[in-house]
Amino acid sequence: MRTMIDGEVLFDERDLGIEVESVKRECIERDAAGTDGVLSIDLGSRSRKIKQRGTLRAASRQQMENRTEKISAFIDGKTHTLVTAEGKSFCDVRMDSFEAGQIRESGADLAIDYEIIYTQLKV
Repeated sequence: MRTMIDGEVLFDERDLGIEVESVKRECIERDAAGTDGVLSIDLGSRSRKIKQRGTLRAASRQQMENRTEKISAFIDGKTHTLVTAEGKSFCDVRMDSFEAGQIRESGADLAIDYEIIYTQLKV
């Protein structure tokens, strides 16, 4: 299995890593007259960040530009499904940023390091 977003294989598996932050909980805390302390109302779990880092490879600059444009197209404000090579699925993720480094030669190919930040809206 390969890492995919909405069923599309856009990433190379070599050097790919996904870091999942913990779920955040939201609460409201208010002082209450006549009490010693605060009233805390738990509003439940909220979003979490997912970071993906890796290296993209292509045979030419044009192919590399095409790959980065396809990935950048997912920064559309919509939710997507990210599935890792291990089969772990993250639903309702929004791609917030795609940062790509400088293109460099890597053997017969060109390579570029990247980082993607997702927000998983529903956990």
